[in-house]
Amino acid sequence: MRLHRNLCFAVIDGLHLIFNEGEYADKVVQQLLKRDKRWGSRDRGFVAETVYQIVRYKRLYAEIADVKEPFDRDNLWRIFAVWATLKGIKLPDWKYFTETPTRKIKGRFDELSKTRKLRESIPDWIDELGIKELGENVWTDEIAKQNEQADVILRVNTLKTTKKDLQLKLQSEEIETEFIPNYPSALKLVERANVFKTEAFKNGWFEVQDASSQLVADFLDVKPGMKVVDVCAGAGGKTLHLASLMENKGQIIAMDIYESKLRKLKVRARRNGVHNIELKAIDSTKPIKKLHGKADRLLIDAPCSGLGVLRRNPDAKWKLQPEFIENIKKTQEYVLQQYSKMVKSSGKMVYATCSVLPSENEKQVEKFLTTDIGKDFNFVKDKKVLAHKSGFDGFYMALLEKK
Repeated sequence: MRLHRNLCFAVIDGLHLIFNEGEYADKVVQQLLKRDKRWGSRDRGFVAETVYQIVRYKRLYAEIADVKEPFDRDNLWRIFAVWATLKGIKLPDWKYFTETPTRKIKGRFDELSKTRKLRESIPDWIDELGIKELGENVWTDEIAKQNEQADVILRVNTLKTTKKDLQLKLQSEEIETEFIPNYPSALKLVERANVFKTEAFKNGWFEVQDASSQLVADFLDVKPGMKVVDVCAGAGGKTLHLASLMENKGQIIAMDIYESKLRKLKVRARRNGVHNIELKAIDSTKPIKKLHGKADRLLIDAPCSGLGVLRRNPDAKWKLQPEFIENIKKTQEYVLQQYSKMVKSSGKMVYATCSVLPSENEKQVEKFLTTDIGKDFNFVKDKKVLAHKSGFDGFYMALLEKK
């Protein structure tokens, strides 16, 4: 493989924005890919995947390169040289690579890879937290899987098409997919491709949604005609799935504290042909109080650490702080207490997170059930999804029924 100067410069610029300016990797990569219209899919793939790989292994590569944050551009080139050397790419004779100790890099990699927190490139405190909550063996397997690139998974929009028809339509646009056993609405891309340019996407035949995330709407046990509240709807991936499971019948109230996210949901709903969603921003306690005792079903897709989706957001491990985890647990307690009041008698509620930590998951549910409000609910079942066992994102979901 030959390195091209303009692509390498794009990678270095991206890493500078992510590591030194605190920008989000997915946003930076989106910007970089618009940089040069002449880039083909291989060029774009190189930029995106190289940036993500170096973000994933920042700690390990920086340690091998013997550089410390904040990284100046020379440091970033040294980290890049480590990445390239470990990939077996011959370094060109550019000035940035004149003193690259190729043989030493491989030796350092072998030595440092014996230690999990360096091999998997995570902060000490996350490693300690993972061991404490999941145990050494499970954590070792889970964090290794979280460092792999995630597959692209689609969820078929059954309001408009079937899984088989979507597969054939994508095939006609030269995108191969395969069914995943036990995931009724999911298609997995055989090779990565820009699915957003397809006719099928523009016509609202599918959304991109990880297979684990697709389990949540199913777990809520909705039926056409129900009144369903999705209280942390965000941009609405699960909301749209609920709409298709309800066959566009009944009412879904999609709520979020961020109005900008609900605006995105509005656009997506239109493309999906969904018309049973009502959007409500949570700008005070009023919208919640108005719905007390009214919901047949309630989905709380709670804010969390995101430690189940590091494959998609590798920069999150560098942005997370221990105090954030402590604060988010308080938020989870609050939303369970306040939002559960919307469920009517005999109604059901799902509490879900994209975290693998028991303290954010089953421990939160156990705690809730001992409170005055929680005593009105029965625990029905829960599901813990670990990436290293499922091959998909780490998730948790618990189904509770109001007495």
